[in-house]
Amino acid sequence: MSVKTLDGKGRWRNKIVAFRVSPEENEHLNKLVKLSGLNKQEYLIHRILMEEITVNYSPRVFKAFRNQINEFSELLKDTQPVDKETAELMAYTIDLLQKFREE
Repeated sequence: MSVKTLDGKGRWRNKIVAFRVSPEENEHLNKLVKLSGLNKQEYLIHRILMEEITVNYSPRVFKAFRNQINEFSELLKDTQPVDKETAELMAYTIDLLQKFREE
């Protein structure tokens, strides 16, 4: 017999939503999730419902930002053209950093 539990807001989460992504899409999604500080399920729900994502400070989020900025720095040093997904990820990261500064 399985144990039924509610989520943190007292909701039943018993519906499954699944879809396939390419390895590149998965990597991109994982980077966005790390920068948000949310788990993947919460991140996807917020994005699908077009809800604002509030990033909570944590060592894990700080490390994700540092790694992402280092990756951008290397791309810019090499002066290689970046693809659309990388450019969007750069803009998203900069937007989140600006929100941190405002708080």
